[in-house]
Parts: sequence; C-alpha cells; structure tokens
Amino acid sequence: MITGSNGLLGQKLVYTLLKRSDCEIIATSKGENRLKTKEGYVYRSLDIVNKAEVEKIVKEYLPDTVINTAAMTNVDACETDKKGCWDLNVTAVKNIVDVLEDIKSENYHPQLIHLSTDFVFDGKNGPYQEDDIPNPLGYYALSKLESEKITRASTLKWAIVRTIIVYGVTDNLGRTNIVLWAKEALTKGQEMNVVDDQFRSPTLAEDLAEACILIAFKNATGIYHISGKEIMSILELVYSVADFFKLDKSHVKPVKSAELNQPAKRPPKTGFIITKAIRELGYNPHSFKEGLQLVAGQLALEQNATSR
Repeated sequence: MITGSNGLLGQKLVYTLLKRSDCEIIATSKGENRLKTKEGYVYRSLDIVNKAEVEKIVKEYLPDTVINTAAMTNVDACETDKKGCWDLNVTAVKNIVDVLEDIKSENYHPQLIHLSTDFVFDGKNGPYQEDDIPNPLGYYALSKLESEKITRASTLKWAIVRTIIVYGVTDNLGRTNIVLWAKEALTKGQEMNVVDDQFRSPTLAEDLAEACILIAFKNATGIYHISGKEIMSILELVYSVADFFKLDKSHVKPVKSAELNQPAKRPPKTGFIITKAIRELGYNPHSFKEGLQLVAGQLALEQNATSR
C-alpha cells in the first residue's frame, strides 16, 4: 500500500512495482488518481489525516507493507501553515502507526516504510550518516523528525528512508521539482536567483523508489540514507541542468541564502553518506548526469505523445 501515490515518488513506486509479478499494489492519494496508467493496481482515494479512512482501507486490504510517501514538503508553506504541516506530517503518521498496531497480530505483522528528509539535520556537518544527531532548523524539519520518533517508537517492522531533493518526470503533476523548474525557466530565458551556499545530493525519483522496494522485499528495518552520490551546490545543480540541455546560463544569478528572505531556514550543507544502503540493500544510484539523461528521454517521450 502506497500513500501519496499521486506524488513524484508515489507514482514511481506504482510504475516500478507494476513491472513485478510478485506483489499487489494499493495506491492511495487524496482525490482522483492522477496516474495515466489505471490498470494493474487498485486505487483508493484516502485522506491520511482522517484516521477512520485509514482504518477502513487498511482493514479492507491488510497490506504487508505500507510505504508512506505523503507529506507537506514545501518548507516555506510549512512555516506559514503550521497546523496543515503538523496534520499531514505528524498526525497522519500517528494515524497510520496506530491503525497498523491495533490490527497487528501473530499472523499479521505489517511493515511500515516512512519517508523523511535531510532537513532533520542543521547542515553544519554534512554529509550525514544514519546515526548522526538530528537538529531541525524549521517547522517542516521539526514535523518530519517528530514523525520519525512516532515511527521508531512503534512495535511495527519499521524503516525510515531519509532523502534529499528528489527530481524526475511524472504524470499530471502540478508541483514541479528543481530539475524541471530549472529547465523550464532556462528554456524561457527567465531571470533566476539561485543560492550558491546550500549543498545537497540530488536524488533521482526512480532510485528512491528502487530503494524503498529493496527495503520492502528484504524486510529491512532501521534508518536508511538514500540519495545520489554527488554533493553539489544548488547553483552547480542548475548550471549542470543548463549544460546538459544546452541552455543559456547568463540568466542565472548566484545569490546567498540570506538575500532571499525565505520564511524557513535551510541547512547549509547536507548530503548523505550512503554506504549503509549500498552495503545492506545493494542500492546503486544513477549519477546526476545519468539521471538527467533519463529525464530527457522521458520528456521526449511525453512530447512525442502529446504532439501525435
């Protein structure tokens, strides 16, 4: 069972799992199904903030594994709408944990894979490994750390997957991600203010989905850091997108984080040490350039489909 199946990771999980013959998929998200492919899995509308809805669907299907990808991830919106952030990032996770614990039995011992973020760290000592001490700077980060604590305190088979800047192409997705945003703005020749003092490891959505599936099928437990291997500044990331798609970089203006006056504080340097995931899961992420090649291929396919 996947929560947030309309989102970037949720969609990639559905599409990756559809290639397998050894599992059944229950995709859940709030509202209508936004995936173009409607066959091969069950879709149910689900608001995970509503515990009764969670209980109804979990009891109906008794999933062996729940992958919780649903979250409020816009860090500035979380700062200004603290209740909305807490409801979706904390209360909803408690709902899922409580429901699974309530119906857990000798014969039914479900696994919960919960998605979290590099933002649980303050960014002073990146890159980070799984046992480094979190120190959230903003409300989004605080809510995600709280959801980790709820997951860890449960008696379920649990795994927490922390990740960083996820990018990729999806069906009918309203909110874009940094690679698509940069490509679109550069294509249109728009002026872009891009920070040069924040460092991250961009993560291809397909790689993140693969890691979650490896955890599910290996019955792995504990915390895993899942990201790309390369650490780069946001400015380098945008420049790489420009170079790859042969777009003009002159519209990109390097700025410092402080100049943007954003509501939420961001950690200056995160990045992950992914040795544990490589060793225990066989995780093998694409390089950023390979990821961009995959994105370019998917965009080309989409363009061909719409121009037919």
